[in-house]
Amino acid sequence: MTVLNVAIVGSGIIGANHAGAVGRHPRLRVAALVDARIEAAEALAAKLDPQPSVHLTLGEALAAARIDLVAICTPSGLHVEAAEQTLRAGAHLLVEKPLDTDLAKARAFAKVAADAESRGQVCAVVSQHRFDPAMVAVHAAVRDGRLGRVTSAVVSMPWWRDQAYYDSAGWRGTWAFDGGGALANQGIHLVDEMLALLGRPEEVYARTALVCHEGIEVEDLAVATIRFAGGALAVLHATTAARPGLPVRLGVYGTEGSAVLHDDQLEYFHAAATPDVKAPDVVPQEELYGAAKAPDGFVVGHLRQYQDIVEAIDTGRRPGVRVEDGLLALALVRAVYVSASLHRPVDFGQVLDGAYDNVTVFTQE
Repeated sequence: MTVLNVAIVGSGIIGANHAGAVGRHPRLRVAALVDARIEAAEALAAKLDPQPSVHLTLGEALAAARIDLVAICTPSGLHVEAAEQTLRAGAHLLVEKPLDTDLAKARAFAKVAADAESRGQVCAVVSQHRFDPAMVAVHAAVRDGRLGRVTSAVVSMPWWRDQAYYDSAGWRGTWAFDGGGALANQGIHLVDEMLALLGRPEEVYARTALVCHEGIEVEDLAVATIRFAGGALAVLHATTAARPGLPVRLGVYGTEGSAVLHDDQLEYFHAAATPDVKAPDVVPQEELYGAAKAPDGFVVGHLRQYQDIVEAIDTGRRPGVRVEDGLLALALVRAVYVSASLHRPVDFGQVLDGAYDNVTVFTQE
């Protein structure tokens, strides 16, 4: 079982988190760090053992040594370019969420990724909460029909980001590099989980607002109602203006049972076929490289997804979260912004296919 060499592009907070996850996995090694700010890559490299090489560009890293897997952790608006370079080099790919800021670019890249998959390359988008044990349990219950027909869902992310967060980097809070605000940057994890449980949307009706931050282009509050192909209705709420910040909450409700995830834990579970089962008993018990004892749950989430990627590389199966999943999540975020800007419901399929690509989105004050 060979060790896979990983290059991490971007040495900021997320890049450091990836380095922590890779470092915990026995089959992975951080071989290279890439950052246009070479001092950032050098500072992160100094914390790792063994120390990886550092490079200004991904091209330099790919030319310097064998790289098996590239993790793209740059600002969102730079994802697709680095991802395409990775696939041209023949390496496997993990790109941070969201897939990109531009739906048209992401749509074109999805075709490139599909071609790479046909050649045996693994192409994945980060959505680490798909691999949380509680989420795995609820997804299995929905898939197996234990909740009956899913009729509705309520998804809420009442987070807080202070002004210093947005002031800390010039790209934060911009359409070009962040791709949006509370929904695109933070809430996309919940968007992906909702899609995994309810399937493909049909119609989106939304409002967005900038309610308490200054000097940013994007929203700090988004609310939407979504109708799904299976007939289910969902309410989506995402904000970074809820001091002091509360845990995320996802409730999915069906004709035979319901489940509620609170702070990524299974708070409530009921299925008519097994009415006496308690929520903790539904969650699979895991011991992944000491994950249960890890002090940093953020690293553990990415570790679970890296485990999925290693298994996909070893077996040739598809990863748990593919580029097409990332494209659907990005399209739903775009549909929220388009609906809010046009003040009317929009057809999700038309947004996904590009009918609204030329619509200029903006945030209501």
